[in-house]
Amino acid sequence: MSESLSGGCQCGAVRYRVTLPLKDPHLCHCRMCQKAVGNYFVPLASVERAAFEITRGEPAWFHSSGPVRRGFCRDCGTPLLFETVGFDGMTITLGSLDDPASVPPISTYGVESRMPWIVEAVERDGRTTEEEEYLDGQRVRDIAATNRQHPDHDTDVWPPRHGHG
Repeated sequence: MSESLSGGCQCGAVRYRVTLPLKDPHLCHCRMCQKAVGNYFVPLASVERAAFEITRGEPAWFHSSGPVRRGFCRDCGTPLLFETVGFDGMTITLGSLDDPASVPPISTYGVESRMPWIVEAVERDGRTTEEEEYLDGQRVRDIAATNRQHPDHDTDVWPPRHGHG
């Protein structure tokens, strides 16, 4: 039996499964990836098409260049996929995995666009979400009570028929 990883978008409308191994997990700092995810870099890894399947919904696609299209959830906007048309593979955003910590990046691409301060920024001391000044106890409870984020595992039905979670 082969191991697999699952993932999907924030709202749960699009879910996928890949069988291991993922190839070349990396951080891409190129300007096109920065714009595609609205961030300074995007963690990505590739898998052969035969080892990739959409298990719920269908992603929407945007051709960011002639040979490349990017898949995302049309409901919540989560960037999920990167595909070079005509090649036998799919690239997934590692942050969309249910267990993103299980696939650490091993290389970096697009360093010409890497933010010059990124190393210093990630080495700074940080704080947890609950330590944010604007998130007092009531706000944290309100967020938890109204959370519409899909859980980090496959579900038979989403959204749930009664309530959230």
